[in-house]
Amino acid sequence: MGAKLNIVLVHGAWGDGSHWRHVIPQLDASGYRVTAVQNPLTSLADDVERTKQLVAMQDGPTLLVGHSYGGMVITNAGNEPNVVGLVYVAAFAPEEGETPGGIFGLRAAPPGAAIIAPDNNGFLWLDRDKFHENFCQDLGKEEALVMGLSQKPIAARCFGDPSGAPAWKTKPSWYQISAQDRMIPPETEEWFTERMKPQKTIKLDAGHASMASHPKEVLALIEEAAKALSK
Repeated sequence: MGAKLNIVLVHGAWGDGSHWRHVIPQLDASGYRVTAVQNPLTSLADDVERTKQLVAMQDGPTLLVGHSYGGMVITNAGNEPNVVGLVYVAAFAPEEGETPGGIFGLRAAPPGAAIIAPDNNGFLWLDRDKFHENFCQDLGKEEALVMGLSQKPIAARCFGDPSGAPAWKTKPSWYQISAQDRMIPPETEEWFTERMKPQKTIKLDAGHASMASHPKEVLALIEEAAKALSK
């Protein structure tokens, strides 16, 4: 299998495939067939289906990597037969029947919850003026500005959509915790790992958008997973 392993990158809420721009070039240079999905963020079922379609297009074994809400997606899409492993980047890793909203309700809301606002069409946005300090406080001002002003809203219903059978119970997984996360509590991320028992867990002194602020470390974890799955 070697470097021919497929890697599908799955973005989270308020983002798109460009959030992976700092890890894509090196993965591509290393010979992996990399694709970043563009999910509609209209429902968990819609996002899982879009990701499954992309997984089906891959020729051979595939590693799924999910950030934030993207963890909900890969937990479900990861059950596809050609998916061989999962990497969670500051992401949800739900059990069957759990919802993002229900998971948030397990402890005090993270600071970033206060900047979420609904529009008149059933979608949720992050306050553009407070995006930097909550979503990606460890990024430079210019990059955070672009990320905040190009944010892709998520349907409010996604926070109530229940997860199906979790792929992390049957497929090897890896997890990265962000110690300074203001969107998903770091304690919740640690709880996920205690329950999942990943092949490896790393903890970075990072904000929520760790794949952008700490690309070398996130890249190293993805490549470690890819190499382990290529043996």
